[in-house]
Amino acid sequence: MTIKLLRGPISLALLAAGAATASAGTVYTETNSAGANAVQIFQSASDGSLSLAATVSTGGLGTGAGLGNQGALALSGDDRYLYAVNAGSNEISAFTVSDAGLTLVDRVPSGGTHPISVTTHGRLVYVLNSGDSGNISGFHVGPDGHLRPISGSSRPLSSATAGPAEVSFSPDGSTLVVTEKALNQFAIYTVEDDVPSAPVTRASSGMTPFGFAFAPRGTLLVSEAFGGQAGASALSSYEINEDVSLEVVSGSVPTNQTAACWVVVARHGTYAYTTNTGSGTVTGYRVARSGELTRLSADGISGTTGGGPTDGATAPDGRTMYVLSPSIGQIVAFRVQADGSLLTLGSTPGVPGTATGLAVR
Repeated sequence: MTIKLLRGPISLALLAAGAATASAGTVYTETNSAGANAVQIFQSASDGSLSLAATVSTGGLGTGAGLGNQGALALSGDDRYLYAVNAGSNEISAFTVSDAGLTLVDRVPSGGTHPISVTTHGRLVYVLNSGDSGNISGFHVGPDGHLRPISGSSRPLSSATAGPAEVSFSPDGSTLVVTEKALNQFAIYTVEDDVPSAPVTRASSGMTPFGFAFAPRGTLLVSEAFGGQAGASALSSYEINEDVSLEVVSGSVPTNQTAACWVVVARHGTYAYTTNTGSGTVTGYRVARSGELTRLSADGISGTTGGGPTDGATAPDGRTMYVLSPSIGQIVAFRVQADGSLLTLGSTPGVPGTATGLAVR
């Protein structure tokens, strides 16, 4: 399977009256507030530090509590659109992104209940709904950014007790992957004519597969929280074969930390990092061209966030990484060095304790 990673253009920052700002290195998170959900927008300085530029309503509702997810926000491959889940009102919000600002252009039912993760490829958007029995559901993106439900695109998860965490397209758009953390497995869907197949289940190498990311050559990198057991979490790598079978490349390489739940790829796939909620740390791995993983430090501590980290994301150059730590109300910035070590650039306050999702443009 040939997989390519797409990267959109970088823009300059502007602040316009009545509009939110988007810029090169702009960082987005969503408040997930139960009263009124919103996207917070932080501008990045040349040293990687952030400042809160604006807060824009999604028009929907959050839950006011953690979603147990990765991918609450997603940028389109060309950075023209930003999508956000509204888990409290069962909707998806779509924004246009430009130098002039961030503008809400659509808000549509998610095709299920309690949406927690969203992914995009080309003109397609798919959302993971974790409520009721759980499902994925798809949308076409119109020329004006509006979302149109795709007839026949909704597909169930493997079980009503799956406990899903994330949905994402493979970088070539040929498959959709969902982590089913309660069942220690994946649901994988083949996408043809914009519509997914029925789910095929594949076993996880380790317990509680949670968040994941794809390396540029298509290797699937998955965090394993191991039920939150102290010091037991891990990262695994897989290749997805043409028959949608999974080939384990590196199985459950320990973080030596607790509750690895989110995964981010940096320096164009050379390194991968888990954020370890139970330890307040980040664990780095070198990713070989074969997909083989090597932990960068014996103790598994590449960086420290000072609180329970959740989502992570990297700037377009792959050399600045941001980690959301809602438990302490901060976003922590790191410089990814050539050897994969992390240099702490500082932290930015002002993030609500309910925040979820992280995206960087």
